Amino acid sequence: MNGAPDISRLSLNQITTNNWSLKEAVDGCVRAGLEWIGIWRHKIERLDESVQVVRESGLKVSGLCRGGMFPAATAGERRKRIEDNLRAIDEAAALGTDVLVLVNGPAPDRDIAGARSMVADGIASIIPHARERGIRLGIEPLHPMFAAERSVICTLGEANRLAQRLDAPEVGIIVDVYHVWWDPELYPEIEKASGRILGFHVSDWLVPTPDMLMGRGMMGDGVIEIRKIRTAVERAGYRGPIEVEIFNQEIWDTPGDRVLARMKEAYAAHV
Repeated sequence: MNGAPDISRLSLNQITTNNWSLKEAVDGCVRAGLEWIGIWRHKIERLDESVQVVRESGLKVSGLCRGGMFPAATAGERRKRIEDNLRAIDEAAALGTDVLVLVNGPAPDRDIAGARSMVADGIASIIPHARERGIRLGIEPLHPMFAAERSVICTLGEANRLAQRLDAPEVGIIVDVYHVWWDPELYPEIEKASGRILGFHVSDWLVPTPDMLMGRGMMGDGVIEIRKIRTAVERAGYRGPIEVEIFNQEIWDTPGDRVLARMKEAYAAHV
């Protein structure tokens, strides 16, 4: 089994220090000696100011979260969501990343197959703009427990098939260990995603799980074979940044500098 990846690949996904503004998160990363940050759109107050903050820090942006949320009950609402994804592509380009993470959205009714078609059509409609702006679209499958409220794309296999169907170099996969660790087809599907993996996100699955959304743990505090998954992702060709993405109120309430220090230790020991 490989040892820990180089610290130069470690990225703070901004949600892990959710109480920090973008400026505070950028400054915290600089103090911690990190080279990467993953940005959330709701943390961008003014795009031009955010671009300047990131540029002056010298940090690289591992990805922008999130686009997607394509399914909707009416054609008009679906068009609005497409327009929002086009804006997200422009924001990603301005911030200097080439990856927009897609969380693809739930069904607006009981028709989950129809919602999956809306996701495919939605991604297809934004590919030309992504190509023009130099942005790659990362389909992130979410754990099946989120199918009813966050994403009808629930397995890596499903994401792979969708990317194959769209057949565009701008479309790839995000592998988040929290969402895929349980899948008996995980390792064959990682291999099938070879050359298409655009991001790798880490956290841990706590037992007992305290909350469906807010129950992620720091790496090493749960049951996920993180290093084994990371090794498989690297065998499939991914050598990019590794984002730590944790939704957990206790961690959010911890001073950010302490979170980053613990994050670096857990990365070295368990990723």
